[in-house]
Amino acid sequence: MSRLVVVSNRVSPIQEGEATAGGLAAGVLDALKGHGGVWFGWSGNIADNPEPNPAREVGPITLFTIDLSREQYDQYYRGFANGTLWPALHYQIGLGRYDRAEFAGYKRVNDLFARSLLKLIRPDDLIWAHDYHLLCLADSLRAMGVTNRLGLFLHIPFPGPGVFMTVPSHAELIKSMCQYDLLGFQTEQDRAAFVDYAIRHAGGRMVGEGALSIYDRIVKTGVYPIGVHVDEVRAQAELAANRRVATRLRATLLDWLILSVDRLDYSKGLRQRFVAYERFLQDYPDWHNNTTFMQIAPPSRSDIETYQEIRRELEGEAGRINGRFAEVDWVPLRYLNKSFPRNVLMPLYAEAQACLVTPLRDGMNLVAKEYVAAQNPADPGVLILSQFAGAANELDAALIVNPYDEEGMAAAMNQAFSMSVEERRERHASMIAVMKENSLERWRERFQADLQGESP
Repeated sequence: MSRLVVVSNRVSPIQEGEATAGGLAAGVLDALKGHGGVWFGWSGNIADNPEPNPAREVGPITLFTIDLSREQYDQYYRGFANGTLWPALHYQIGLGRYDRAEFAGYKRVNDLFARSLLKLIRPDDLIWAHDYHLLCLADSLRAMGVTNRLGLFLHIPFPGPGVFMTVPSHAELIKSMCQYDLLGFQTEQDRAAFVDYAIRHAGGRMVGEGALSIYDRIVKTGVYPIGVHVDEVRAQAELAANRRVATRLRATLLDWLILSVDRLDYSKGLRQRFVAYERFLQDYPDWHNNTTFMQIAPPSRSDIETYQEIRRELEGEAGRINGRFAEVDWVPLRYLNKSFPRNVLMPLYAEAQACLVTPLRDGMNLVAKEYVAAQNPADPGVLILSQFAGAANELDAALIVNPYDEEGMAAAMNQAFSMSVEERRERHASMIAVMKENSLERWRERFQADLQGESP
C-alpha cells in the first residue's frame, strides 16, 4: 500500500491518545492513524533563521514541521492567503486586497514546502494537500520533477468565476491547481464553479465524469463532504467527566438555550446573528426571561485589523442588546470571546435546545454536524442552518435560513422553541442517517481511493 503524505499549512500539536480539534486536523489524523504516514507543514513558529525541525513520532504518524520567517509569514499567511484568497473564496471581495509582493511571497512559501517535501517523499507516496494555502504546491513539486499522485482538498468554498476573477492572479492560480491529479470540493456547487472557470476561461473540456482535459493534463474533480464521528461525538457529550461544565451551566440558566460556536471571522455572519436574535427578542416577547443565547467566538487571526474590528463590533452589539432587554435576573446574550476544548463543547452542544449555524458562506461547517451528533435522540434540539453553509446540502431537515434575513432567522428561533418533540425527533433522525452515510471515514476513504485511481 502506498504511504500517505499529508501537507497542510499548520501541523497541529497533537499528543497520542488525546482528542484533537475538529475540521481539518481531525480529518488528517483520521486519514493517517489507520496505516500511518507523514504529516508535514508549518510549525506555527516565526524565526529569524528558520530551519526544519526534528521529526516527531506520534503513534504511527511522523510529524515534520518547518518554521517561517517574519517576511514569509506576513506575505504568505497574513497577506495573500488571508488578505486576498480568504475573502474572495468566501464571496467577501470588498474586504480583500491584492499585493503582487504578497502573491510572490505566497508562491515562495509553496516552493519552500515543496523543497522540504523532496527530502521526505518516496516514489510511490500519495501526497494529499489541504486548503487554500497550498494552491501552488503541486506546480512547485512538478517543476522539481515530482511525478507522484498529488491531490488537493479545499475545505472552504470555491466561488463562481466572476468572483474568483477579482483576484488579479486568478489565471495563474487555476493553472497551478491543475497540476494536481485530483481536486476535491465540499459541495457540487463548489466543484461546478471551478469547472465553469476551467472550461470558459482556461480552455478546459470535460472528458469523463468529473474529469477535465486542461493544460495538457487530465485533472479529476470530485465532491467529498467532510463529516464527523457521530458515535464518538455522542459519547463525548454523555461522558460524566465531560458534563461538569454543562451541569454548572444548566444551573445558571432558565429554560431555553440557543448556542453558537464560531471562530471570530467575518464569514461566519456573527453580526447578522446578533441582530437576528435582537429581532427575536423584539418580535417574540413571550420568550423573555427564559431564553439565553450563548455565542462562543474564539479569537482568530488577531494580528489582522479586519478581525480586530469584528471583535470590537461584536462586543458593542452584545452590550447594546443586553442593555436593551436584560433584567436584574436575566441576561439574554452571553458572548464568550475564548476557546474551549472539545470535551467541554460536546456536552454544551447536547445541552442546547437550538444551535445557530448561520455563516454568510462556509465550506461545510462541522459545528452543525457535531451539534446534531451530540443531541439526545429521544429529546433532540433544533439546528438552525444557513443556506450558504455546505452542510445545508446534506442536513436539509434543519431549519434552513438566509443569514441576511433577520426577520426570517428570528422566526426560525421561535419555530425551534415551539416545535413538538415528535417533529424534532423526525428531523434529527433524518440528519443522523445522512451523517452516518457521509462520515469522516467515508470522506477519507473516497478521496484516497480516487487519488490512488481506485474505486472506493
